[in-house]
Amino acid sequence: MNSIGDLTGLRAVVTGGASGIGLATARLLSARGARVAVLDLKPDGVEEPFIVLRADVCDDGSVRTAVTAAARALGGIDILVNNAGIGAAGTVEDNPDEQWHSVLDVNVLGVVRTTRAALPHLRESAAASIVNTCSIAATAGLPQRTLYSASKGAVQSLTLAMAADHVREGIRVNCVDPGTADTPWVARLLDAADDPAAERAALSARQPTGRLVTADEVAAAIVYLAGPYAASVTGTALAVDGGMAGLRLRPADPANSAAAGK
Repeated sequence: MNSIGDLTGLRAVVTGGASGIGLATARLLSARGARVAVLDLKPDGVEEPFIVLRADVCDDGSVRTAVTAAARALGGIDILVNNAGIGAAGTVEDNPDEQWHSVLDVNVLGVVRTTRAALPHLRESAAASIVNTCSIAATAGLPQRTLYSASKGAVQSLTLAMAADHVREGIRVNCVDPGTADTPWVARLLDAADDPAAERAALSARQPTGRLVTADEVAAAIVYLAGPYAASVTGTALAVDGGMAGLRLRPADPANSAAAGK
């Protein structure tokens, strides 16, 4: 019997796989034995052991061409990780219609297009799995994230609907809900802040663990959901958020903290 976490023989496609959570996921899938195709709008710099393909998730033709090429190179598809996404900051007053269309096109319709192209190949797999990268923003009211939250709320609902539609075809569908992760997108947000150090401290403090989530931690959750040891897991949103979704801690009390340590 294969060891826990062994993905030898499985074939995976990861969108948005050239950086951040996507790249960490591609690397972990490969380390566990899977053959991996990385699809990205800007795949420059990503090298073997991956099959690297340029794809624009906003363009159905581009997606279909890339997925077909990936399936041909891999000999099929067992795992699809819908990770490509973009962010947006602001309240409901701040983002123009064009930005709403752009973010929803990538974050929601990008999942639709890639899944639609991959389904014929997934139906041929004996261990088919789809994992969507969602966000804690789907379920928590975060300030200055109206558009992004709306897009990720749609991804979480889409995950449940897809899981119901395809469970009898032997295709599992789940999503991960990362908290604030230490990724290139968050780094750009911090760089744009008036006080990047203070902003990082604030983002870290709102997660009960007191730090940002790492891309590798999110990748580990994705790979678990994608693999055979999650064979009974479908229609699930797995939070990787340092306790942000479920914990309600009282403000830290230095005196009590010291007493608890005795």
